[in-house]
Amino acid sequence: MQHVHWLIERNPGVRPERLHHNLLACDPFMHRLVGDERLVDIAEQFLGPDVAMFAAHYIAKPPGDGQAVQWHQDGSYWPLEPMEVTTLWVAGTPSTVENGCMRVLPGTQNKHLLKRRDLIDLDQEKYVLGVGIHPDQIDDSDAVDLELNAGDVSIHNPNIIHGSNANTSDQWRVGLTLRYIPTTTWVNREDHENILVRGKA
Repeated sequence: MQHVHWLIERNPGVRPERLHHNLLACDPFMHRLVGDERLVDIAEQFLGPDVAMFAAHYIAKPPGDGQAVQWHQDGSYWPLEPMEVTTLWVAGTPSTVENGCMRVLPGTQNKHLLKRRDLIDLDQEKYVLGVGIHPDQIDDSDAVDLELNAGDVSIHNPNIIHGSNANTSDQWRVGLTLRYIPTTTWVNREDHENILVRGKA
């Protein structure tokens, strides 16, 4: 939480749910964290020996008015070729139903990625993301709440459909998403620099 509050103070006007990669990429603490051997060991199991981090994002939902995250697939937003990426979601605080923990739709990791034209624009006063999947396309009757303790890690495929409710509790809900890729994956974005965390570029 100290790091999150430090970032909030350094970036007035940025909602704490939107502490994106561009605010973290030059942060020495973040470089040490994303290269932590315990995290990279997990990523290596999915990606092989040459691993880089391509993006990080704190979604820090403040008490009482933490924004919801509409149902979405991470891979729909990412300019990766090929789409070889593993997300490690690190709980900075307990993540509970009450404070808006992540929810996933089991089995949707086997679905194809939706294109931008298939998504709807969202009210960014209410939702963390600007676009998401239309509610009419979702059957959330089998949704699973991923309740985590602080320090726990969940691992995500880029195709799985997931989201989270607003935080209406009196506690912060902080999650840090770390997106690791094999160094053979190309990021189709100008002026983007990956952080090499293991092996060779």
